[in-house]
Amino acid sequence: MRTTRIAFLSVMSNTFVVAMKIVVGLITGSVAVLSEAIHSSLDLMASLIAFFSVRISKKPADSVHPYGHGKVENLSGTIETILIFVAGIWIIYECVHKIIHPEPLHLPLLGVLVMVVGATINFIVSKVVRKEADRVHSVAMKSNALHLLTDVYTSLGVAVSLLLVTLTGWYILDSIIGMVLAVYIMIEAFKLMKETFPPLIDSRLTESEESAVLKIIESFKEEYLEVHNFRTRRSGPQEYIDFHLVVPSDASMGDVHDLCDRMEGKIEEEFPHSEVFIHPEPEHERENK
Repeated sequence: MRTTRIAFLSVMSNTFVVAMKIVVGLITGSVAVLSEAIHSSLDLMASLIAFFSVRISKKPADSVHPYGHGKVENLSGTIETILIFVAGIWIIYECVHKIIHPEPLHLPLLGVLVMVVGATINFIVSKVVRKEADRVHSVAMKSNALHLLTDVYTSLGVAVSLLLVTLTGWYILDSIIGMVLAVYIMIEAFKLMKETFPPLIDSRLTESEESAVLKIIESFKEEYLEVHNFRTRRSGPQEYIDFHLVVPSDASMGDVHDLCDRMEGKIEEEFPHSEVFIHPEPEHERENK
């Protein structure tokens, strides 16, 4: 419930910020402000996606989805990044159009005020969302927090550009800053895509995570002969780890079961969102004889 409430908080804050930016963007005629309104609209969509994906991904495994619903979060994160790319292209198009057909700005200081207020709200909410994302290991909420944080930077950038336009009268700065921000958010989207998309095709855990798991397994090396077929994969907030464990032929079923239970417990203690499957094998199954 706590996670859902925090996800809903980002929906409410984004709704307020989007409304402010659209109204002020239309009043000032600033393409940078309107670009920020579009950016924040996508943040709102991302917050909605995160809100629903978190609720769905927390559903327990069932007969149709025996491995749970974790990949819903990765799917939502991937959709969010695609939306950012689309927004970036649209912003660049509008900025080029504004350079070719320049128009004066109205009440630019009002735009500055709204940008600063929006940045402050999103900064506070992004910190709350990111803290919860780390706590529950949610990739959807993590991507949502990144959306909010990039909105902070872009909003402040627009505020600076409007101040410069006010001081210099160079209206072209509005479009130039808008294009710079568009490129920035597209780069951030690419980074996020590299994190959200791979789990959809069952990519392994990171090298450091796998090394940590293997280190735990090796702490039991006096009780087994060999480990092979070691595999890992991530699905939303969940990690799946499995391997074959070769044990002495004279080991009893009870001893092997106890060993597997202790290994699984130690791994799950270090990786609380993991599911571990160990396939015990007799001594003659050793690969390194």
